[in-house]
Amino acid sequence: MKLLGISGTVTGRKTAAVVQEVLRHVKKQDDSIEVELLDLSEYQVQFCDGRDPGTYTGDTKKVIELVTAADCYVIGTPIFQGSLTGALKNLFDLIPVSALRHKVMGFVATGGTYQHYLVIENQLKPIAGYFRAFTAPGYVYAHADHFNANNEVVAPDVLERIALLAQEIVFMQKALKGN
Repeated sequence: MKLLGISGTVTGRKTAAVVQEVLRHVKKQDDSIEVELLDLSEYQVQFCDGRDPGTYTGDTKKVIELVTAADCYVIGTPIFQGSLTGALKNLFDLIPVSALRHKVMGFVATGGTYQHYLVIENQLKPIAGYFRAFTAPGYVYAHADHFNANNEVVAPDVLERIALLAQEIVFMQKALKGN
């Protein structure tokens, strides 16, 4: 099983830190699971222009292939202006709908207000529904106060939610695949 963590931003480090922490918990739970981090800040992804996803080249092609090849996902975004990032939305636009069908997604988000957790419920979960993906029931929202100066998650309740999300993703994916 391959779990792809996606940090859906081209700026900042907090979102990647939370996604990485989920991946770390998954490996701790089952070291046979292959985990990989796709950090959009490390790629030059073209804007989606409606063409066949197979015709993109370079980093865009590589990112589409990474997402398509994964069995399940933990997807993270910072919340800007009450919404997911344009970079993550662009990634969703690039991916063929069939590539995410019947795969498990878990969500994490970071933000500067405590109300922004609603973006997961009101924007990310409906996108997963469009793709006909399965969503983990739990999710993680981390406020700026939940990190130390090195952008490491230090809030015990957030760390507990991270561990639970990792368990849910693995449990759901294994159950769906009959493992």
